[in-house]
This record gives sequence, C-alpha cells and structure tokens, in this order.
Amino acid sequence: MTISAARATRASVPFVDLAAQHREIADEVLGEVQRVLEEGAFIGGPAVAAFEAEYSAFLGVRHCVGVANGTDALELALRAVGVKAGGEVILPANTFVATAEAVMRAGARPVLVDVDPVHLLIDPGAVERAMGPRTQAIVPVHLFGQTAAVERLVPVALERGVAIVEDAAQAQGAGRFGRAAGTLGDAAATSFYPGKNLGAAGDAGAVTTNDGIIADEVRLLSAHGSRTKYVHERVGVNSRLDALQAVVLRAKLRRLEAWNARRRAAAELYGQLLAGVPGLVVPRTMPGNEDVCHLYVVRVLGEGRREQVRAALGAAGIAAAVHYPTPVHLTPAFRFLGYGAGTFPVAEAAASQILSLPMHPHLAAEQVERVAEAVVRAVGQC
Repeated sequence: MTISAARATRASVPFVDLAAQHREIADEVLGEVQRVLEEGAFIGGPAVAAFEAEYSAFLGVRHCVGVANGTDALELALRAVGVKAGGEVILPANTFVATAEAVMRAGARPVLVDVDPVHLLIDPGAVERAMGPRTQAIVPVHLFGQTAAVERLVPVALERGVAIVEDAAQAQGAGRFGRAAGTLGDAAATSFYPGKNLGAAGDAGAVTTNDGIIADEVRLLSAHGSRTKYVHERVGVNSRLDALQAVVLRAKLRRLEAWNARRRAAAELYGQLLAGVPGLVVPRTMPGNEDVCHLYVVRVLGEGRREQVRAALGAAGIAAAVHYPTPVHLTPAFRFLGYGAGTFPVAEAAASQILSLPMHPHLAAEQVERVAEAVVRAVGQC
C-alpha cells in the first residue's frame, strides 16, 4: 500500500454516513420508485398510506399523518390540539430553533425553561413553575435519542387543561418505561430529515397521535384546510408527504430496529473507551429510557476547551459537531422574548461544552476506537 493509499484509508471518520444507508436499501427502493413513477401517484397514494400504517404499527399508536417536514409537523400538531394566537407554549431552551419557530407559526409565544444538568432534557419542575393562565401546551423535546420524562408532565398538564405535544424528531424508536416516544402525549411531531435515525432522501415529517380528532385536524390543515377539492374549512397550509419519500422511509423503517441496535453498540463502546477521562463527561441514559443514540454528545469541561478538542479532531480527520452552540433565548431571532444571559444556566453552560462525536448505524468499531483515541489525546493536550 502506498503512503497516499494508507492516508486515504484513515482519511476521515464522517459524522454521518448516509451513502452507506442508501447503498443498503438501493435495490429495494429503486423498484418501488419506478412503480411510483409509472403510476403517477406522487402526492399521497398507496406508498404514503402504507408508510403511515407501518409507522403507526412500529410505534404502537393509532394514527400517523405524513407531512412535508418536521417543523410543519410540530406547527400542525400544536394547531390541532388547540394552540392559538395569544397563547403560550412551554419548551426547553436547549433545543433546535425549529421547536420555537413552530410555536410562533402556530400563533403562540414560546415560554422557555431550563433542562436537567445530567441528561439536558426538559426540567419538569421548571415547567410547573412556568405554567400560567395563558399556557396552552407543553412541548417536551426528546433530545439526542433520549425520551423526556413526559410522565412527570402529565399530571400538571391534566390539572391545568393544557396539551402535551412531543417533539420526537431525534427519537424514532426510543422509549420510556416500555412506551414509544411519540405516543406519550396528546400528539407528537417527528422529522425524517436525512440525518435522523429514520431519515428520508429529503425533507419529510409526520404527526402521531392516539386521538382521531387530532389526526383528522392535522390532515385537514396540511391540505389547505380542505377535505373536498375547492372546499376549504380552515386556513391551512400545503404540507404533504410525497410518495417518493415514503418509499425511502418504508425501506429504512424495516431496518430501523437493527440500525438503532448498532447505534447503541457504538455508544456503549464509546462509553467504555472514554470513561474516567479527566475533563470529559460522557452521556448517561435516564432511568426508564431506551436510548436510540441519535447523537453521542460528550461535554468538554473548561472554558474554550471544547473548540480546541473539536479542532484537534478535525485535524485528525474526524468530523465532530455541536448540537447546539447557542440556546434558543440567546439567538438573535428570539431575543425579543426578553430572556437575558444567565436566565437558563444549565442550558447555557452545556452550549459551551457539548460536542457530538460521529454516530450512525454503519460506524465500525475500529472507527469508534480511532475517535475515542483522538478524543483522549486531544482532551489531555488542551
């Protein structure tokens, strides 16, 4: 082997490897894509109906409504449970900005709360303290592949008459005390963005619920508020799952349990190799959770050290990312909410420390070992 070939062999460890996923399903998908092209059923149709039924069965939920993307899914779910202009929706400060965007698009005001310091999931105690007369919904975010403690939110939600809408975009296949993420509240929204555990070949999303009225409302709103052509009962949007994405999702759904198991195996190996490293905190699974390891997020302690470690990994050909570098309340778009720096200390501290290591179902043990070796070396040198 030449020096250049040896370098190419160890050239990089990608953060995700979507090409490997699509190679695994290519033959299966191409035939179904050809069928869709021949039949011309591009929006809705048999492929979409089949995926909705199969995903419902996978989760153990009565209804699944496919939509165009995860942000639309959350907006439509919020609207379907009764969130309206003038209302407030409680959500964690540690989440992707789309969670707050969906609240705004539904006409409500985001009310942010802090997260627990170990798992970085929404703090139920903070939620109860944030409840007010205008609260219409709570959005627990299932982050990094772990399920939020929704059962601790249910009593206060029932007492106050507010809805629970799960943001399950990072938790396809995750569970809590034997129940699937996406089945724990009044409704749930998920994203099938390509990098998710269950990812399409483009944008796609869905709303899941056990409530037929909510499901019907989401379906209505997602089709311009219309059940019958040119008869519009609501002001809706155009947000439908297309058949080609449903074909990809069906093929991947058949493999999701096995792919999630591979993610857990990689995470377990990371945990063994990185345990006890000074200045590094490895993720812990919340009791009762079945983690699907959407991301493997470590915390690098010490001011400025996270970026030094990330740069060292990059120099070693290892892709790492940050989810998320700025809490929602400190992003320019949401500063109007009036939360200043220091309002949510756990989320703010985490934002300066968290580092996502490569994680995907085709990550080889040798790659995990290489990443771990580089992390240990980088943390020791910074």
